[in-house]
Amino acid sequence: MIAVICLLAIIAFFAIFAIPMGLANAINTLMKTAFDLLLNTVFYIMALAVIAGALSELMAEFGVVDLINRVLSPLMKPLFGMPGASALGIVTTYLSDNPAILTLASDNKFRRFFKAYQVPALTNLGTSFGMGLIVTSFMLAFSKDLGSGVIWAALCGNLGTVVGAIVSTRLMLMFMKRQFNPDDPAVFEPEVENNDGRDETPRGFLHVLNALMDGGKKGVDLGLAIIPGVLIICSIVMMLTKGAPAGGYAGEAYEGIGALPWIADKINFLLKPLFGFASSEALGVPVTALGSAGAALPMIKEIVNDCVANGVAAKAILNDISVFTAICMCWSGYLSTHVSMMDALHCNRFTGKAILSHTIGGLCAGIAAHWLFVLISWIAGL
Repeated sequence: MIAVICLLAIIAFFAIFAIPMGLANAINTLMKTAFDLLLNTVFYIMALAVIAGALSELMAEFGVVDLINRVLSPLMKPLFGMPGASALGIVTTYLSDNPAILTLASDNKFRRFFKAYQVPALTNLGTSFGMGLIVTSFMLAFSKDLGSGVIWAALCGNLGTVVGAIVSTRLMLMFMKRQFNPDDPAVFEPEVENNDGRDETPRGFLHVLNALMDGGKKGVDLGLAIIPGVLIICSIVMMLTKGAPAGGYAGEAYEGIGALPWIADKINFLLKPLFGFASSEALGVPVTALGSAGAALPMIKEIVNDCVANGVAAKAILNDISVFTAICMCWSGYLSTHVSMMDALHCNRFTGKAILSHTIGGLCAGIAAHWLFVLISWIAGL
């Protein structure tokens, strides 16, 4: 019976795409999308993981993580309920992408600052700031058409992200406290004073080189670990998000049935008062950001250019930019990366709770960005 249900579910899944696209086109699109993600997304993330792993290992070896923990603990604990060392994860993911925090989480020198229940929440914390620098820089480029108000919009977006990150992380910690003993440490093995035959005392160039190589190897392992989740989940999400090309379906990468934007348009009456979007097309951006923040950026450019060309008020466009910044950063493709990230942390059973927490956090980020922009624009007279 279970086998029959499984077979029917698989047939129904492919029918969703095959009916509008054609079976051959749907299969070709799925394969080509996965292949493009492998080449242009996964390997890029792996490269980031290698660099981030090398730097994090170096900072751990020479006490930088300890320093960050001491300095930022007074700030991180009240806001996020996390050790001060987790601020390093925020910086790492802001400069790169969500999985960069996994390189830190795999290092016992980093994990020793955490309790066991806090480790799964690193997925939510890191994802909240993923691609932050890229998204913010992209938004600031609109200053050519919209003036200096873009800076305020991007700032509101970043502050909204902080709000979303706090909500997401705190919710996840609340769930995890029910699953773990709050006093259990994240690292159970005793501290090893002599790792791989090296003294804790720095020994110049060779000591630095060994730390860089060790961290880089961890980055490679983690880059390989996220491949299944990214290719399977993200490919499906992108096909649900993207619509038909102008010339009709041809079985190329990133074609789809546009189901998620269609759903978003149906609940426009609910979302518009919360986010203040200038047009219903804007709702497609956060929906696309569910699968990939990078895929949402070209949509933002088209929407902003259309709004400028159609004479939409600059204040309304700037509000959209602030909300886009917050949601693209906070969500940053979490629907596709959360699965692989939780798997890499060996916390698969909590993936549903992580996704639920982050869904709420991303919505809070967008709402906070909107009302922060309303407040700041009123004060600054934008």
